[in-house]
Amino acid sequence: MIGLGTVGVGTLKVLLENKREIERKIGSRLEVVKISDLDITSERPVEFDKSILTTNVNEVIDNPDVDIVVELIGGVHPAKDFIMRALSNGKHVVTANKELIAKEGSDILDEAGRRGVDFAFEGSVGGGIPIIRPMKTSLAANRILEVVGIVNGTTNYILTKMANEGRDFAEVLAEAQKAGYAEANPTSDVEGYDAKYKIAILASIAFTSRVSVDDVYCEGITKVSQRDIEAAREFGYAIKLLAIAKRKGEKMQIRVHPALISTSHPLASVNDVYNGIYVRGDFVQDVMFYGPGAGSLPTGSAVAGDIIEIARDINFNSAGRLPCTCFDRLEVQSMDEVQTKYYLRMLVADRPSVLASIAQILGDQQISLASVLQRESSPGQSEIVLVTHNVTERNMRTAIQLISDLPVVTEVCNWIRVQE
Repeated sequence: MIGLGTVGVGTLKVLLENKREIERKIGSRLEVVKISDLDITSERPVEFDKSILTTNVNEVIDNPDVDIVVELIGGVHPAKDFIMRALSNGKHVVTANKELIAKEGSDILDEAGRRGVDFAFEGSVGGGIPIIRPMKTSLAANRILEVVGIVNGTTNYILTKMANEGRDFAEVLAEAQKAGYAEANPTSDVEGYDAKYKIAILASIAFTSRVSVDDVYCEGITKVSQRDIEAAREFGYAIKLLAIAKRKGEKMQIRVHPALISTSHPLASVNDVYNGIYVRGDFVQDVMFYGPGAGSLPTGSAVAGDIIEIARDINFNSAGRLPCTCFDRLEVQSMDEVQTKYYLRMLVADRPSVLASIAQILGDQQISLASVLQRESSPGQSEIVLVTHNVTERNMRTAIQLISDLPVVTEVCNWIRVQE
């Protein structure tokens, strides 16, 4: 193993505490030979032989007694360098490194294929939820049409607390940081980058086409207010940070952003730090994967599962290897071309013909309204909240800019896409 942080400890704990059951399932002995980490003096919440610790990563990568290398340090470099060296040494590799897979996964998978060894990364998406192997095996007979997921526990915790307790974003974020659900620097979570890496991985597998993280549209949850959550509820929606991948003919639509989702949809009831991933196939129809999306033991469970699968292949000399399946070259659809419904909330002067002026702009952009709510927010000022029918993103952005320029509009407070 390379790295003995949170996930490393969880993985080691699973392997050691369930050692007897795991070895029976593998059909042979499984031994943790060496663990490399920069810190080999701190105590960890797991009992193990400390003599296997080293600060020299070469004792793992170049060790002839090692069949499987597990990389759990995170980031792109030096993680990629370690993995490529391990593969070149003929070793199988397991990782939970979502950023690395999203950015450099194709290179690594190609190298693993050339070397004839396994490269597994179930723990990189969804924590303890099995999703990557099921999409590559159990659902392989299907053409996957859509993957929609809540794949970041931190943002889901924040939005759940805001919805259930009526508190604002900043207050709940501070609580999440104190509880250890959010990092001191929460940017990767709250700006959607973590989810962006994960949906890039899932889309690549779902649509058998390589996806660059640079092609994934991304927005975070920092602009979602308590009033947005209340207004969405009045229309029958919950607000979630969704990672969305859809196949549209020979194009892919891949995006991460807050979205209104009907309270009757299964994902609307995925709360707190849990994740849910909804997959639609052309024959299986709709399936959903649910469970803890992060954490030491859930992710450690996924990593250990990959280790077990590879160990079985080694022990029985089987060809159970799952190769890279990105053999298509689908185009990523421009965000301007995306069609969906939209929620729009604004503050306007409380006077006649204001709504008519707004409706005129919307009509000029071929935008029709599904629902409208208007209420007084303060003397002389009203709040208008509306939900549109399907419209292209380009037309919606144009309309919002024109509405913002109206002298009777005080502020366009927020606009959020609606997930059907």
